[in-house]
Amino acid sequence: MTSTDPLTSMLLPLSLLLLGYLLGSIPFGYLAARLLKGIDIRQEGSGSTGATNVLRVVGKGPALGVFLLDVFKGTAAVLVAKGLLAASLGGTALDAWVVGAGLAALAGHIWPMWLGWRGGKAVATGLGMLLGLAWPVGLACFGVFLTVLTVSRMVSLSSMVAAVALPLLMLGWFPKHGGFRPAYLALALITTLLVLWRHRANLARILEGTEPRLGSAKAS
Repeated sequence: MTSTDPLTSMLLPLSLLLLGYLLGSIPFGYLAARLLKGIDIRQEGSGSTGATNVLRVVGKGPALGVFLLDVFKGTAAVLVAKGLLAASLGGTALDAWVVGAGLAALAGHIWPMWLGWRGGKAVATGLGMLLGLAWPVGLACFGVFLTVLTVSRMVSLSSMVAAVALPLLMLGWFPKHGGFRPAYLALALITTLLVLWRHRANLARILEGTEPRLGSAKAS
């Protein structure tokens, strides 16, 4: 006989939130710097554990690997939640829990418990989350990022512009993919705010004209 106990029915969705956080909290940038150079990347460059800081502190190859793995964290959290919940949930309930798993991965990347709650800026993991949820939106955001990066050579500015574009891109995606989905728009807005908040120091340096560009000695 199938149990209808509310607590039992919530165990799987809540477990997927925890799994999302744990996936997101795997500190690939920290591990790469520790294994390859024997350093704590939080004490180098910008102090971020993300791929941009790895690029400047450790090198191109490790940075690419960290970027891809950080993208994977966000995608995996979303796809696992979709796969395991689709049989029991649908509509707005499924959307809400899948979005929750994606946001949990972002939180894990930004605030990893293994590193004293100090991680990266969630750009790559956010891209991965979007690719899992709505891949055309994810690719469009990445296109915005690359376009701005080509012109400005500032990863921080490119990340913020892509984040600001995200809610608009999500709204444009809805009409051709089943109509308005509140949880997806909420995720887009929360992601935008998180990315902007994590880059607040970069924004101040951009306004001052002191933000480093790719190829400079300092990390952004």
